[in-house]
Amino acid sequence: MYNIVIYLYLIGVAIASIFNEKVRKMWRGERQTIALLKREVDPTAKYVWFHAASLGEFEQGRPLMERIRELHPEYKILLTFFSPSGYEVRKDYKGADIVCYLPLDTIRNSRRFLRAVRPVMAFFIKYEFWYNYFHILQHRGVPVFSVSSIFRRDQIFFRWYGYEYGKVLRCVTRFFVQNEESRRLLHGIGIDCAEVVGDTRFDRVLQIRNAAKRLPIVEAFRCGSAAPGASAPPIRTFVAGSSWGPDEDIFIRYFNEHRDWRLIIAPHVISEEHLQQILSKLQRKTVRYTSTSPEEAAGAECLIIDCFGLLSSIYNYGDVAYVGGGFGVGIHNVLEAAVWNMPVFFGPNNKHFQEAQWLIQSKAGIEINSYEDFAAHMDRLLNDSSAIEQLGKAAGKVVEEHTGATERIVRACF
Repeated sequence: MYNIVIYLYLIGVAIASIFNEKVRKMWRGERQTIALLKREVDPTAKYVWFHAASLGEFEQGRPLMERIRELHPEYKILLTFFSPSGYEVRKDYKGADIVCYLPLDTIRNSRRFLRAVRPVMAFFIKYEFWYNYFHILQHRGVPVFSVSSIFRRDQIFFRWYGYEYGKVLRCVTRFFVQNEESRRLLHGIGIDCAEVVGDTRFDRVLQIRNAAKRLPIVEAFRCGSAAPGASAPPIRTFVAGSSWGPDEDIFIRYFNEHRDWRLIIAPHVISEEHLQQILSKLQRKTVRYTSTSPEEAAGAECLIIDCFGLLSSIYNYGDVAYVGGGFGVGIHNVLEAAVWNMPVFFGPNNKHFQEAQWLIQSKAGIEINSYEDFAAHMDRLLNDSSAIEQLGKAAGKVVEEHTGATERIVRACF
């Protein structure tokens, strides 16, 4: 049944590639993978294979890849992606020796891929369980590790109709899961090779924080002065990261009325259409990052980040953060904000995100369901500035307490 579904999916992707540029990139990239591997693979080298579905999973795997490269330079790293949103951004990643798409999980593709690479071990990040690849790896005696995986009772593996597909889990040499519930669920279906180590994303956000960029335009905006090293106290600043329209409707309405705070918006979708939608909602003096200067930014009340790659550093300039996506398919990375010791707002679709639940438990994560929710919580923070510092410390403590997964995994695997 699984292989029938895969072949039907393959046909659907082929048809969709005619009409959709993103799908076309994936389709073309997958078809070129085997030829690329035949050119690039060193037959005398030992390859450690990492697979990440997209950019988020890559960020989870990155600290592990870099730590293995540091401690075990005798291995080469192969990194594969399924989604163009991961591959297109990280295809030039220097931490891997080869970066490519992973061909769809047909029996033929799996055999050809593994014949071309012959990895000595494989790491699959979070939700990645590829039936044919896993079974062939197991048959060849190649250790397979599931990293930062997390399981819930409603997943197919734990349903009566998921028994056949669930056999893929028995191909995994060891699971490094995020929480105790995941370990218990695996134990319940007879799988005991699971260890609770946490989420490698906590290690990654510490790396990101330590490598944060200095951004003169954002500094000038926050301080209200373009003079280097200006001594004026910073102006309270709210940073909205990875925002979508429903998120923006809430916080923009509030900050149109509360002008004693400055607002930085880094939307998830940076298209001219979306940027114009944001501008139409704002009733404050606004500048765009790519077309302003420190002098202009110092006199603005709202700064729109209209480029990629800066958000993790921009959080450093905020006092309170909002992470978008919670009114859609799910919240984006709340840890990038929490690591800077700040309270973090987000929408209701956060239940499947363990890190968000930990932030909520510590009171540093603030779930909102409406504009009224947001306004009530922001009013409380505005009226009690000490609460911002207290909740910010609690957020930072959540991150610090959950680091170390990378070292635990490396010690167990090497």
